[in-house]
Amino acid sequence: MPTERISFTGHAGHDLAARLDLPEGPVLATALFAHCFTCSKDIPAARRIAARLSAMGIAVLRFDFTGLGHSGGEFANTSFTSNVADLIAAARYLASRNMAPDMLIGHSLGGAAVLRARAGIPSVKSVVTLGAPFDPGHVAHHFEDALEAINRVGQAKVSLGGRPFVIGKEFVNDIRQTELGEAVADLKAALLVMHAPRDATVGIDNAAEIFQAARHPKSFVTLDDANHLITDPCDAEYAADMIATWATRYVDMKPPAPPPGAPEGVIRVTEADPDGFLQDVQNGPYHHVLADEPEAYGGTNRGLSPYGFVAAGLGACTSMTLRMYARRKGWPLEGISVEVCHDKVHAQDAIPSGPAKIDRFMRVIHLQGDLDQEQRAKLLEIADKCPVHRTLEQSSRVETRLEDAPKLPDMSQEGQDMDAAAI
Repeated sequence: MPTERISFTGHAGHDLAARLDLPEGPVLATALFAHCFTCSKDIPAARRIAARLSAMGIAVLRFDFTGLGHSGGEFANTSFTSNVADLIAAARYLASRNMAPDMLIGHSLGGAAVLRARAGIPSVKSVVTLGAPFDPGHVAHHFEDALEAINRVGQAKVSLGGRPFVIGKEFVNDIRQTELGEAVADLKAALLVMHAPRDATVGIDNAAEIFQAARHPKSFVTLDDANHLITDPCDAEYAADMIATWATRYVDMKPPAPPPGAPEGVIRVTEADPDGFLQDVQNGPYHHVLADEPEAYGGTNRGLSPYGFVAAGLGACTSMTLRMYARRKGWPLEGISVEVCHDKVHAQDAIPSGPAKIDRFMRVIHLQGDLDQEQRAKLLEIADKCPVHRTLEQSSRVETRLEDAPKLPDMSQEGQDMDAAAI
């Protein structure tokens, strides 16, 4: 995905560092991502979610709050309210580029911030929280040993996640006084609450309180055994996929007309895991699948292999072609299933200079319904006329038989899925 490194002016006039992850094709919608307390825009969960959404046509702006990451300003002078103001400033920057955000996504304390910021960003149609606290004051338990010094001196240095931060009295007072109930009830946007039941940093009861305070439309998705920072790539991919699927219901993403020479639009394949072979395969905003290789070949087996997609295309096209023909003839074809296996075989005539391997697709067609033998034979003939079959036969051989022949063995493989404290 193309990524722009940009900066914009935050609530206090400081330059805030940001990344704008853009789709390969047209921008169909825009999301604004808020990271967790003392985190940054570059945490793995933020990167993965941004990559998934950009693959489906949604641009994502993720930035470092004032005093964090590569942004200017002093963290000691910030508060929960200033984080909300930074979010509104980010939304104004996007609006200045004609990309006013349609969606807000917040992780942990960033989730609480997007719930509060929604009122100041009228373009937003949907809000997503991940592991968000209902009471922002909950964050104080991370530095409760320093609270006495903060109240007495005005600030204190604390260690969070192994890094030093200066926490100011204004921040502590702000989170203690902030209540989200009214903001959630008056959200005026679709809400997706995502939380892990075993989250040891922000308990699952927070998700229940957010969900109960919100009005419909609202949804809840469990993150199962994910940790609070969603560091496992599989958990991050799951969260990203759920957000992307949910968003299509509430964010208007109308793709432009397909370009000349591509009547079905453009299939975009984006690498999802540079350490393996996982790929995001996207066709417009609504059709998404994963491609991968089996574990035996260095993959994680989380999607069809490339040849699996070719075989799936042949099977799907075969079934559709048979259905169209039977429907036109008025034949009693009640159901169709197609099994396809792929292999490499030696063929003497593949290359004039000598023996070589070509692709062989073994196709088994199951037809249900009160069909006579003549109708079944005709449907077998029609199967060889499906467009994908004809495409493959330009360089491959397709062998087909009906269900009364010995059934092929099941070639499918089961996919296998592959602690920090911050808020």
